[in-house]
Amino acid sequence: MPLKRSRTALSAVSVLALALGLAACGSEAASPGSDRQAADGAKAPSAAQSSTPPKPTKVLMPTGPAADLKKARDTAAGPIMMTTVTGPKSGVSGKVWVWLPPEYNDPKYAKTGFPVLTLYAGGQSAGYNTWTDNQLPIEEIGADMSKQGKAHPFIMVMPVQNLDSNEAKALECSDIPGQPKIGTWMAQDIPDFVRANFRTVKGRDGWGLMGASTGAFCSAKLALQHPDVFKAAVPIDGYFNPDSPLWKGHDAERLANSPDELIGKGADVRMLATAGGANAYEIKLVKKWVAKPVAPTTVEYYEQPGGKHLTSDFKKMIPVTLEWLTKNLAGPEAD
Repeated sequence: MPLKRSRTALSAVSVLALALGLAACGSEAASPGSDRQAADGAKAPSAAQSSTPPKPTKVLMPTGPAADLKKARDTAAGPIMMTTVTGPKSGVSGKVWVWLPPEYNDPKYAKTGFPVLTLYAGGQSAGYNTWTDNQLPIEEIGADMSKQGKAHPFIMVMPVQNLDSNEAKALECSDIPGQPKIGTWMAQDIPDFVRANFRTVKGRDGWGLMGASTGAFCSAKLALQHPDVFKAAVPIDGYFNPDSPLWKGHDAERLANSPDELIGKGADVRMLATAGGANAYEIKLVKKWVAKPVAPTTVEYYEQPGGKHLTSDFKKMIPVTLEWLTKNLAGPEAD
C-alpha cells in the first residue's frame, strides 16, 4: 500500500528554519554575477563550472612516442611507410606497413580522426604483406572510392603474421603456449602503435579488420576475441579451424583461439564472410560457419561469381569489401 503524504501543518520552529534557509538562498541568487567567497578568501566555482559535464571528444590525437617510419614504396595514392614495432605487452618485434589516405595530410582535416583498417595477407606472411604490393592495390582503389564518396578514407595498417617462413611454425595470429605472443602483438601492441602515431576515431567504432585466406582466419579470430578493440571484420575466402602443428599438446588453447568455436560466444561484432563461387569446397565451408553466429554477432555472406582462391580474384573483391566496411564502421570524425 502506498504511503500517504502527511498534511499536518509545519511547526513554528520548522517554518522559521525554512524561512531562514530560503532567505539565505535568496541573498546568493540576488547577485548572479558575483562570486561567493570561500572561507579562505578564494573564489568558489560557479554552478556552471561545477555541474556542466565536459564535452565528449570524438578524436584521439597521437599520444607518442613517434615511430621511425621509412618509405617502403610509392603508390599512385601516396607512399606506403614501414617500421618495426616491438610490442611492450607481447615482446614481439615485427614489420608493419602503414598507408595514410590523401585526406589525412590535407590541412582541412588537421583536427580530424580517421578510421583504421588492419589488413592480413594470405600465406605465411613472414617478412611481407601482400596488401603492400601492386597485386592488391587497395590503397589506390580506396583513395578513388573515397573521392567518389563510396568508401571512408581509412588508415591502412599491414603487419606481418609470422616470424618464420616455415609453415610448420605458423603462429595463426595467436598466443600459442611456448611461442612468441603474436596474438597480443596484433590485438594490443599494434593498435597502441597506431594510436601513438596517428589521429584516430576514439573508441572501437572506427576499427576494422580484413584478410584473405590465412589472413581471413586472423581477421575473424581477432575480431571475435577482441570486440572491445574491433567492431567489424571481413574474412575473404577463409578457414576457421586452427591447424598449426604448434598447437600439439595444447588443444584447450587451440579451441580458445578457434573462430569455429568463437563464433558461438556472442561477441558484439559484425562480419562479412566471402567465398569464391567457383570453389565448391570453400562455399560449403564458409556457409557452414556463417550459419553459426550467436547474437549479437552478425555475419553476412557474399559469394563472388566465378571466384577462385587466387590473389587476382581477391583483388576484385576490394570494392565490395570497402563498401561494406564503410557501412559498418564510423567514418572520419572531428570535435
